[in-house]
Amino acid sequence: MIRSLLRSRRAASGLPVPDACTPGRHALATRHLLFYTPVTKLDALAAICAGADPDAQRWQGNQADQVIPDADTRQALLRMGPAGATPRWFFRSNPELAEPFEPSPEMSEFMVCVRRDTGLYAGYFELDHASGEMGGNLAPDHRGQGLGAELFLAGAEFAHGHAGLPTVRAGTATTNLACRRALERAGFVPARHTLPDGRELDTVWYRHEAAASACARP
Repeated sequence: MIRSLLRSRRAASGLPVPDACTPGRHALATRHLLFYTPVTKLDALAAICAGADPDAQRWQGNQADQVIPDADTRQALLRMGPAGATPRWFFRSNPELAEPFEPSPEMSEFMVCVRRDTGLYAGYFELDHASGEMGGNLAPDHRGQGLGAELFLAGAEFAHGHAGLPTVRAGTATTNLACRRALERAGFVPARHTLPDGRELDTVWYRHEAAASACARP
């Protein structure tokens, strides 16, 4: 079904989006969104732009080298799409962005997101194979439209069906109600702890950090 959705979208728009998984690269689709391993450096950079605005960074707090601070640059990149949807003049002016994106084995799995009806970049999700944790973001113009649930649903589908993980986790701040609602609509449930007698309890995460030692050993 995923491949047929991608083929129909490709035929309708001419976008050169991947329509099948290949070694080291993946593709999948939801009703409104397409996800694929970045093909060009533009794919990857635009995806980063989707979560680099102040509203997104309120929750993420990334280091300066992980975001694109200039708002005009972010908006310009997010008005583009995969190679076939991006004007040729843009690549002539920015030839380095047309270069292939080569995923590194050390990287978390990273999937750029494209809106099906417009062909424009809409966000991304990423998955850490070792921890089974995923996260993601939608670009500002694509928020508040119910697409967050599709993004997390795609992430869960990828984790289970492509990465072979039986469990995938995603977290957010307790006050980030939009993200929590999106996770719940995508079928995520609060983490639970099973007691010895079989009962399950909802859990929350805490941490405890070591204080300076008061014991001075000889």
